[in-house]
Amino acid sequence: MTDPRRDLPSVNTLLESAGVRSLLEQHPRRVVLEAVRSAVDAARDRGDAQQSEQQWVASIASAVQSLSQPSLRRVINATGVVLHTNLGRAPLAESAVQAIAHIAAGFSNLEYDVETGERGSRYSHCVGLLCQLTGAEDALVVNNCAAAMVLALNTLAQKKEVLVSRGELVEIGGSFRIPDIMARAGAKLVEVGTTNRTHDDDYRRAITPKTAAIVKVHRSNFAIEGFTSDVGVDRLAFIASEHGLPVIHDLGSGLMVSLDEYGLTGEPTAGMALESGASLVLMSGDKLLGGPQAGIILGAADLMAKLRKNPLARAMRVDKLTISALEATLRLYLEPGRAFKEIPVLAMLTAPVTEIELRAESVAAKLRAVGIEAKVQESSASVGGGAFPTAAIRSRAIVLSRNPEETEKKLRLGEPAVIGRISDGTLLLDLRSVLPSEDDLLAHAVRKATQ
Repeated sequence: MTDPRRDLPSVNTLLESAGVRSLLEQHPRRVVLEAVRSAVDAARDRGDAQQSEQQWVASIASAVQSLSQPSLRRVINATGVVLHTNLGRAPLAESAVQAIAHIAAGFSNLEYDVETGERGSRYSHCVGLLCQLTGAEDALVVNNCAAAMVLALNTLAQKKEVLVSRGELVEIGGSFRIPDIMARAGAKLVEVGTTNRTHDDDYRRAITPKTAAIVKVHRSNFAIEGFTSDVGVDRLAFIASEHGLPVIHDLGSGLMVSLDEYGLTGEPTAGMALESGASLVLMSGDKLLGGPQAGIILGAADLMAKLRKNPLARAMRVDKLTISALEATLRLYLEPGRAFKEIPVLAMLTAPVTEIELRAESVAAKLRAVGIEAKVQESSASVGGGAFPTAAIRSRAIVLSRNPEETEKKLRLGEPAVIGRISDGTLLLDLRSVLPSEDDLLAHAVRKATQ
């Protein structure tokens, strides 16, 4: 019996076909060649050699499209989680996007002092703004908050002891744990207190001549309730001062302005953390601050000078694009009203639910106009990014009840990709985490996925 797979056309034969030659005129030969091989392999696996030339070209064109897509793609976040770590956390303000484009298009004074004509330092950028906005003596920007912790501990506590409450030995995203980070930094962790209760005297009893610092980790991604007690930064600063020790406060979220009036309470701002007496405050740039991924270190000038001299600072430094985006974002905070309007994260978190409802009804109406069953229902969104872990934000979601699993997959694989959530047998697209400029794109994507 003859194996039908023997009838498969050769790669060269397919490359010579008119349809594939047309693809070669539009795409790199290497990509088309890979697509042809992929199409042949797929047909071989299916045992399907009897295809017309038109079918072969369609299969190859589909493979070319897949191979030509960038790995990192824009998606529409309709999950209701505003700071979604898996979806890139904070989208940037338009001014930050423009700043990146401006700097990326040419050369810059990244490490050049235009005033003196001599070599400058990339560490000088953003310092003035950070100090002005937070009241810090000095500031340093590295590539993320975990790097900030490693740099601080390696500089101030290498081969020495660091005190941390047991209730603050958290695990952050990607299974990274505070104890592991401290160990890699070369510091010896000393646990104090218990999981739910830690007192002043727990720290005092743990201090020895080998103690180099006290670390306070803000429990931003979970909450401990009930029979609890912990020691605030102000008390830790007092205890540390008795022994000449620094207090390192891992603030995490990077909140720059209070969100109390919007019902989001309990998260200290960077300025508040410094006012409480922390020697160093560490925070992220791409969470509540609303900027690019970065680790920001604020605090005492003498300690910051030591951090800058550590060779690890070079390994953890940020590039010109990060600096440009961060500076543009920080400038918006000089006018808080402008920051709430133009920094997407702040705008999404604080938008009135009536505004979200109007947008959701508008999108749903467009879908119903083309025969798609869509309605709007109440939803509960969240901040995400390890901030305000118990906060539920009133929102509205578009409900798609027909074939939710199939529709979810088509939306996820579409262009642009739309990421929603399935709940109680329906697909929900929460408008709280969708940028207003994406509403029409969302409606178009749903039409393509359901028709």
